[in-house]
Amino acid sequence: MKQQRRVAVTSPQTRVALAGRRSGAPVAPPHLAPADAERARRIHDRQLRYALTALALLGALLLGLPLVLAGVPALDVVRLAGIPVSWLAVAVLPFPLMALLAGWQLRKAERVERSWPARRRVLR
Repeated sequence: MKQQRRVAVTSPQTRVALAGRRSGAPVAPPHLAPADAERARRIHDRQLRYALTALALLGALLLGLPLVLAGVPALDVVRLAGIPVSWLAVAVLPFPLMALLAGWQLRKAERVERSWPARRRVLR
């Protein structure tokens, strides 16, 4: 039985990068027009700001929740289905909040991309 040859499927950018590595010659990435490069930089900067905000809120959630629970020891006494509320807060509460935070960041990032429509070039 003849073995079939395996084929790697990659994006054009990956192919360019791999081709440069194989030949030993540095390969420059494709360049954008100055206006497109400025648009991409502005979009990247705004999206980065939203990502860093989401990361800071995530850190505040993951570090702040145990601190709040340590500051309110009465929650160790309160039980729900036999489990202390403080344990439930640490085990259950962060996950829906992280999903909401991720959804917020994704909506903001997509809104930034839509707010700067791509320039339409007219070919004549």
